[in-house]
Amino acid sequence: MIALGCDHGGFGLMQEVKKHLEERGFEYKDFGCYSEESVDYPIYGRKAAEAVASGECERGIIICGTGIGISITANKVKGIRAALCHDCFSAQATREHNDANILAMGARVIGAGHALKVVDTFLDTPFSNDERHVRRIAMIED
Repeated sequence: MIALGCDHGGFGLMQEVKKHLEERGFEYKDFGCYSEESVDYPIYGRKAAEAVASGECERGIIICGTGIGISITANKVKGIRAALCHDCFSAQATREHNDANILAMGARVIGAGHALKVVDTFLDTPFSNDERHVRRIAMIED
């Protein structure tokens, strides 16, 4: 189960992400927002992050205009490692090295076609489990 959260700036791209997840057979839980009407991104970033932190959802995807504010919000939740990625290399590296559990993107920064490739990379890349990465993640969590 994938937790989804966005603000009004990310709403359009999130609709594309939802269609893409459905096509790939992923289940998701949509924590909002539900229109392009102006809203406060911390509400939706926190809801998605709390769902991942609690184990209700395995991973999350959060989107705002730049991806910055919503990723900062998500990273305030204990156990969350949200990574702002706008390219496939970063999405792959953050999964392999950081075991990131939430992908953040900026809808005003990335086009929909490329964003879906970043989503695929994030969802398809496993954590490496290398000792050095496990050690570093433990340092982050402390």
